[in-house]
Amino acid sequence: MDILRVEHVSKHYAGHKALDDVSLSIPRGSVYGLLGPNGAGKTTLIRIVNRITAPDTGRVWFDGHEIAPDDVRRIGYLPEERGLYKKMKVGEQALFFARLKGLSRQDAMLRLREWFERFGIEAWWNRRVEELSKGMAQKVQFIVTVLHEPQLLIFDEPFSGFDPINANLLKEQILALRDRGATVVFSTHNMASVEELCDHITLIDKSRNILSGPVGEIRRRYGGNLFEIVYRGDAAHLRAALAGRCELLPEQPAEAGCASLRLRVDDAARIREVIAAANEAVELRGFAEVVPSMNDVFIRAVSGSL
Repeated sequence: MDILRVEHVSKHYAGHKALDDVSLSIPRGSVYGLLGPNGAGKTTLIRIVNRITAPDTGRVWFDGHEIAPDDVRRIGYLPEERGLYKKMKVGEQALFFARLKGLSRQDAMLRLREWFERFGIEAWWNRRVEELSKGMAQKVQFIVTVLHEPQLLIFDEPFSGFDPINANLLKEQILALRDRGATVVFSTHNMASVEELCDHITLIDKSRNILSGPVGEIRRRYGGNLFEIVYRGDAAHLRAALAGRCELLPEQPAEAGCASLRLRVDDAARIREVIAAANEAVELRGFAEVVPSMNDVFIRAVSGSL
């Protein structure tokens, strides 16, 4: 069952169409990537889901019913524009936000201490926010976003400001939250993180949803039937054996005594034939489909070349 469903949502500002008939469904318990170039409409859609603004047309459904004001308490939102009060102490501010989310002081303190230790910032509890680095402030905001254990978590560019070590720590925590039953949506330009974390994605470009689906399926769908042969033997002999069976691409650099050749097989029924012919011509060491990265898919989709 989907935890969130967006149906034909459009939003206009003065002279600008931010969203144009956007629909998508987010499966419960998934990590969902909301992708797109700058200005595509991602943040507008996130703000509509959080009821910060309303759509001009269309509807948003949450947990089986049309989203209502009370549902916002069941959503955790970390916006791209960070907002901590610089003169307050870190622990005091975290406790303030926790109480706003409905936690008692006792529960809030227990959870905050645990999260501060997990992120290694417990020594900063009594320091002012203005003394924090960008990455440390980001950790505090992440903590207050997830502290009340909402069903749906929405992160807008969550890895901004993190070094690789802390980015990995954040990824581990996102997956742990999913494993504990939360659904996670995050907007990012980091395609490597999408491949690591996301089960499904939606790609928005020029205010429209141009691509949606499971990450693995999308990558395979746009692979173009591209394969790679790793072999030992005579390259000319291999090419002669494969001529007419598939499209041969330029030779790849050799590694560890092996050479590799990429080829495109338009008819899937001929894959076995291609493998058999290659095996007869050379010492075949490997044959695998070349699946494009999400970065390749993103660039091709936005440029209109998919």
